[in-house]
Amino acid sequence: MKAVVSYTSADDVLTTAPVHYPAHRARIDAFHARGDLLMVGTFGDPREGALAVFRTRESAEEFVAGDPFVLNGVVTAYEIRDWNEILTP
Repeated sequence: MKAVVSYTSADDVLTTAPVHYPAHRARIDAFHARGDLLMVGTFGDPREGALAVFRTRESAEEFVAGDPFVLNGVVTAYEIRDWNEILTP
């Protein structure tokens, strides 16, 4: 079972995200390097939010708990949902 995180962008995401992006990207890179973060990205319009897929719910919870985007209000809400992947490489 994987975990999917969806982020709801703050109204001012286009101005606040660049400020906190370097720290957010470092967190993405660290979680990806250890194999916990499988996919991540914004929707076509970043104001519509973002989605990430994690190897486990625990890794998703850990990521969100220290994510600069969450801690600094770049996103206004998030949801973590368990996900049963049926197509695997």
